[in-house]
Amino acid sequence: MPNSDSQKDGLVAALPQDVAQDLVQARLTNPFGYLGLRAHADGYALNIFVPDADQCICLTGKKTRTKMVPVPFAPGLFCALLAKDVPYKIEAHFGDTEWVFNDPYAFASSLTEDDLYYLGEGSMNRIWDVLGATPMSHEGVDGVRFAVWAPNAQRVSVVGDFNVWDSRRHGMRMLGQSGVWEIFVPDLSGGEVYKYAIRGADGQDLPLKADPIGLGSEHPPKTGSVVRDIKNPEWADDAWMSTRAKAQNIDAAISIYEVNLASWKRADGNRPLSYIELADQLVDYAADMGFTHIELMPITEHPFDGSWGYQPIGMFAPTIRHGTPEEFRALVTAAHNKGLGVLLDWVPAHFPTDIHGLAQFDGTALYEHGDPREGFHQDWNTLIYNFGRVEVANYMRSNALYWLEEYHLDGLRVDAVASMLYRDYSRNDGEWVPNKDGGRENYEAIAFLQGVNSLVYGEVPGIMTVAEESTAFQGVSTPVDHGGLGFGFKWNMGWMNDTLCYMEEDPINRKYHHHLLTHSISYAYTENFVLPISHDEVVHGKGSMINKMTGNAWEQFANLRAYYGFMWTHPGKKLLFMGQEFAQRDEWNHNQSLDWHLLDAPAHAGMQHLVRDLNMLYRSVPALHVNDTRPAGFGWIEGADVENSIYVYVRHGKAGDPRVVTILNMTPVERTSHRVGLPSCGFWREAINTDAEIYGGVGRGNLGGVHTQDIEWMGQAQSAELTLPPLSAVILIEGEETR
Repeated sequence: MPNSDSQKDGLVAALPQDVAQDLVQARLTNPFGYLGLRAHADGYALNIFVPDADQCICLTGKKTRTKMVPVPFAPGLFCALLAKDVPYKIEAHFGDTEWVFNDPYAFASSLTEDDLYYLGEGSMNRIWDVLGATPMSHEGVDGVRFAVWAPNAQRVSVVGDFNVWDSRRHGMRMLGQSGVWEIFVPDLSGGEVYKYAIRGADGQDLPLKADPIGLGSEHPPKTGSVVRDIKNPEWADDAWMSTRAKAQNIDAAISIYEVNLASWKRADGNRPLSYIELADQLVDYAADMGFTHIELMPITEHPFDGSWGYQPIGMFAPTIRHGTPEEFRALVTAAHNKGLGVLLDWVPAHFPTDIHGLAQFDGTALYEHGDPREGFHQDWNTLIYNFGRVEVANYMRSNALYWLEEYHLDGLRVDAVASMLYRDYSRNDGEWVPNKDGGRENYEAIAFLQGVNSLVYGEVPGIMTVAEESTAFQGVSTPVDHGGLGFGFKWNMGWMNDTLCYMEEDPINRKYHHHLLTHSISYAYTENFVLPISHDEVVHGKGSMINKMTGNAWEQFANLRAYYGFMWTHPGKKLLFMGQEFAQRDEWNHNQSLDWHLLDAPAHAGMQHLVRDLNMLYRSVPALHVNDTRPAGFGWIEGADVENSIYVYVRHGKAGDPRVVTILNMTPVERTSHRVGLPSCGFWREAINTDAEIYGGVGRGNLGGVHTQDIEWMGQAQSAELTLPPLSAVILIEGEETR
């Protein structure tokens, strides 16, 4: 139906001048109220905004073309009158250039009332299916739905390469009172870079914001989000996924290799390896070394390399530094097909203040606390999530589930739990706000952690969660329905601190610190513990593991070999940071590769060989792992030989499992014909002697094992004389003599 002049004038007049000018200056809160097709006295009015066009034509049906009228007082606005409500496209012209597109304001919202209800209630477990950038087909057209929570914003637009970063072109609508802004942009697909342009509650335009639920990011230092279609992956790890529950329970042998992907190994030109290269090199190495798991330091997207990932902004995006989401999935698949679990270091305790991130997201303290006594981390100059807000708790709970479901990760190691549990963490009097009962416990964070563990253990069979928690908070690995936090495991920071203090002592003084190796047994079963030698122990001037050891070069290696022998036979799962398995000399440097050339030296190669053999022994001998969390799994044979700094203890498995006895000689004095009590008669095989030549030692040992004698010793009915090399661990297994 052609437009008459009077109809044209009426159509233009129906768009108030102040509204039109607000539209073209990106000031209008609800552009959906005026753009697109809507009922009019003479039919249906169509308003569109195409600032780079000098002519627009509405296309309906197969042949109908309706020339649109430019609005004289609002450049870029065009209007037309249609006879009926029909699907349409726009043909735009600028000079000799012509293009045809679908109008984003022609599409209804694809979010349902249920979606908005569950978001508001804080029970949307899979938030990434609703918010963020979602490639989809909507009303028969392919495109991307953008949805973001910004309840206090006056206006929100999505901007990107697809609209030349012009905030006027894709203004979003707020859906009711939900605080969710949404728009479907037709004809977009994966790979588009975008951000949100937000006008805050005070009317001021904020710096462009990355998507809180962006599934991809640009390469740093760029900070845009990237549309990623991660649906319908082709996984090929069914064998692992169906059996991992057995490999990750408290009775399993769990030996974790903690890795920073950027610095484990580098390619020529000091380039970090890609996920695909790591799927080959890292996975093969960890499997060959006998580890059961790889723990990745945070690979959630982060702007600053020097944060090692612990100040993330893209919580739903695997860092693009090593490749795409599909390539990250390939790394996980490769690990699973080698029998390795993959754990992610996950950071819910805080987030950075970078202006493109969550800080003051809609111009208010939305994700963080408004009061810096609750919302600012003094140690790290970061912001603290406000878990008292149901939408924020939902956001992070859902993020935990996301990594486990979408990337088949086998568990989460949760960073800085202690800082979450206490309102006065690292604060002086007057610098913190008590809880409602006047205490220091952070009830909201406690409830959040319980909620995370309840959710992920309930939804994803066979996974594990691990808390880095450095205090004596009760029940960290107790189930939630028994009043605990619900983690599967907890790092044993007390064991780590005590034992490293002991190893740094000159052996002549160790008798005064004998308890530092025995004290951990007094609480070893209060939690399901992991014994961690993590990256935190080899940075910031703390020195590498080998440099923590006292003595000359030979004694340092002997001390470290003995320490690892102690660690692998002590109750608790194991974690070792990369490089420490071959005695990396220098502190870890995230900007460069580990010093793999050290393996040309026998002492370093020997250390690597020892760790491999300890892993293999630990995995193959049930007594070393099945009772890690039960007092029945450990017994002292001699824990009080203070003068000689000798320790003797036994590990028990299930009934009928061969027992393991470990003897530590923590002085540089060789003990020959040293009688040790043993819990049964017969032959005890020397499974590992850390002084063996293959490990870089001298080779002083017991010729493969010892036969007991009927001589009561150390409270045992049987005993045997052994050679205890200086600074060594000798590990004996009950059983028949091998021929």
